[in-house]
Amino acid sequence: MRGAEPIVLGIESTAHTFGVGIATTRHILANVNSVYEPKAGGIHPREAAEHHSKVASEVLIHALREAGLSIRDVDAIAVALGPGMGPCLRVGATLARYLAVKYSKPLVPVNHAVAHVEIAKLTTGFRDPLVVYIAGGNTIITTLVEGRYRVFGETLDIPLGNCMDTFAREVGLGYPGTPRVEEKAMGAKSYIELPYVVKGQDLQFSGLLTKALRLVREGARLEDVCYSLIETAYSMLVEVAERALVHTGKREVTLTGGVARSRLLCRKLEAMAKLHEAVFKPVDPEYAGDNGAMIAYTGALAYASGVTMSVEESAVRPMWRLDQVEIPWSRTAKLLRNS
Repeated sequence: MRGAEPIVLGIESTAHTFGVGIATTRHILANVNSVYEPKAGGIHPREAAEHHSKVASEVLIHALREAGLSIRDVDAIAVALGPGMGPCLRVGATLARYLAVKYSKPLVPVNHAVAHVEIAKLTTGFRDPLVVYIAGGNTIITTLVEGRYRVFGETLDIPLGNCMDTFAREVGLGYPGTPRVEEKAMGAKSYIELPYVVKGQDLQFSGLLTKALRLVREGARLEDVCYSLIETAYSMLVEVAERALVHTGKREVTLTGGVARSRLLCRKLEAMAKLHEAVFKPVDPEYAGDNGAMIAYTGALAYASGVTMSVEESAVRPMWRLDQVEIPWSRTAKLLRNS
């Protein structure tokens, strides 16, 4: 333990990324990740799990070397138990259990979605933001209320990142989808009306995706469809984020998850936040996508607040929602950052 700060090793393996990070409650000490890239189509869970199994030891050794530590210097082992793909989650959980048992280290459960939120708060310096969490597997508007991250809007079908990835794959733009679609949209000449589906505070993207693909098959200019898809999807998202911001009265807004690397979406959210006299900052790009550091950092916060579990309790939770997680470190984190 470094002073009063626990040193936690975190393992990420929820989807396409196998990552190992090492962190304290203040600092990231290492962040090493290996990303599975499918030969065709989307993520194949079993193939991704096989990739994770092959690279696990190398990533672990690299992370310890980057931090200048040995496994015995680590105070606890944190692991993302969900949400995510079962075969992928089990690879990380198996390694975490092995390390915890072999080296007599406490095991700390981490919710992948909560970790995305916490790493955004660390890198932006925000204390109590409205969080827009957009990735391949999640589209959520959330903020901390009475010890839990409450959902103020989410997708009712497919996530925004998945929508963009599927569209890009189907029209031959490749992966990752969002930057490829945005790049293609720069050559647009006109906007084509697409389904705009906001239901209260929730969103639906499947109809938007279906119509966009149909237009391409019917001969519409790909650039125009890309532009229309991006503008419609982002406008839907900004609308529900704005409503949540007004409802909660927050003065900070952050964007996290893989799609947080989108400069266009950042500009739209920044303009919305400014309109309501709030400050907008996205997560640091290094930590936007899935990564081991966010698991280690959130694990450090949890461990410092007494959160551990036995190996017998460490079953993976593919459908584990972030609003099911108690956040006992919310007050602790503020005190640590202000001390």
